[in-house]
Amino acid sequence: MSNVSRRRSRRRRLATALGVVLATGGSLSLVETAAAASATGPEGQTITVSKVDGLDPAGETITIHGEGYDLTKGIYVVVCVNTGAGQQPTPCLGGADMEGGGGSSAWISSNPPSYGEGLATPFEEVGGKGSFDVQLSVAGSDEFTDCLDPAQAPDGCVVGTRADHTRTADRSADVLIPITFASAGGSGDANGDASGDAGTESGSTPSPTSTTGAAGAAAGGGSDLAETGAPIVPAALAGLALLGGGVVAVAARRRSEETNRP
Repeated sequence: MSNVSRRRSRRRRLATALGVVLATGGSLSLVETAAAASATGPEGQTITVSKVDGLDPAGETITIHGEGYDLTKGIYVVVCVNTGAGQQPTPCLGGADMEGGGGSSAWISSNPPSYGEGLATPFEEVGGKGSFDVQLSVAGSDEFTDCLDPAQAPDGCVVGTRADHTRTADRSADVLIPITFASAGGSGDANGDASGDAGTESGSTPSPTSTTGAAGAAAGGGSDLAETGAPIVPAALAGLALLGGGVVAVAARRRSEETNRP
């Protein structure tokens, strides 16, 4: 094989190795950042929550997207104590915040009572069903309840939707996902296995599936998801440096052999 052919072969091998290292680092990075979770309600409604595990007990903003809701039924988007399947989740962070000024809940209704006009946000109609996008400010506790206190919330808290105050006994709008909070030290969950039962009616999904292709289980320490993959990219770069050094060393040795060859 000529010197030119050898050099071309080495370049191809190096390019292939670089592609493998970078592709591996990229895919692991995607798993590291994926944390969204979703659940389905008794009437086929769905919600997707940007984050449900390892929330900051001091406060954190999450995004909730919902679709497939009955346009004639007003709902609250809330974080409440999990009271079990078939039961209204209550009390809720922020209390009865119909004006939405506290940011801990949202009132979504396309036909609110007269006093609710201008306060409730109407659904966005998509295919004859209601959709919404809201952001909630979620903390571990406030003046109304404490999601971290086993005495007040023995089964933890949930995030999702329930019927508004005009039909409090209606459980058809309950679409709920358990949430967990990070401990004060920043590792693990402050309320452990307390999420347990999602408190949703039959037909809903207590253990949500990730909408991003990564594990998004609602119960358990999902905060570890972001931590376990953190060293991967630096490790990949280190491997890349070693790989490059090895290729350079091999190339130098071969050049020396070719120079000394009679």
